[in-house]
Amino acid sequence: MEGDCLSSMKYLMFISNFFIFLGGSFLLSVGFWVLLDPMGFSEIVAANPLLFTGVYIILAMGGVLFVLGFLGCCGAIRENKCLLLVFFMLILFIFLAELSAAILAFLFRDHLTREYFSRELKRHYRGHNNTDVFSSTWNTIMTTFNCCGVSGPEDYEESLFRLLSPSQLVPEACCQRSSYHGDVNVEQCVSGSVAFRHNKGCYSAIVDNFETYIYTAGALAIVVLAIELFAMVFAMCLFRGIQ
Repeated sequence: MEGDCLSSMKYLMFISNFFIFLGGSFLLSVGFWVLLDPMGFSEIVAANPLLFTGVYIILAMGGVLFVLGFLGCCGAIRENKCLLLVFFMLILFIFLAELSAAILAFLFRDHLTREYFSRELKRHYRGHNNTDVFSSTWNTIMTTFNCCGVSGPEDYEESLFRLLSPSQLVPEACCQRSSYHGDVNVEQCVSGSVAFRHNKGCYSAIVDNFETYIYTAGALAIVVLAIELFAMVFAMCLFRGIQ
């Protein structure tokens, strides 16, 4: 490979790895942001083992991309064939893992529908003061986002919660925060008074809060995969061009 082409490839790889470095920094920032309790997220994460594991996976992936981006930049500048080959194998492994995760997320997208969450809530939610993981997670969600149920208070009709607490139409987590100043208001809330409870479903409340971030995260994931693909191509071309 001629000198000018090799030099161009080297700087293209440096640029692509710099973006990988920035992507790793972003994932690390998101992971630490969630753990540092913005809007009470740390309570939701701590109450749900799946979310708790997911945050640490994000931190781990961010750390790996951070290191790989740094090593890729060094390998490109120093034109080290051994470092370039190791970088290519590692980035290929991460690329395949991320692609597999994206495919699985698409295949299991039906598990993220409003109907699925409503069905699970009816089957497993036990009440405001219950300590099981599922109930405590939902209590935190409803308190944090000022919502009730998945679609609304009607989700608790013909539910396990109503069987366990037949005198209450909704759990205390559905009550407006101002209603906690007096027991009478709480009693009116759980008995069905619309004036003292939240009537918006949590599915809509969460989507309204995070719709922009969801689309941004999806677009960012596509950009990261594209950058990783270009980085592998540049690394292999540079590897073959180095004498």
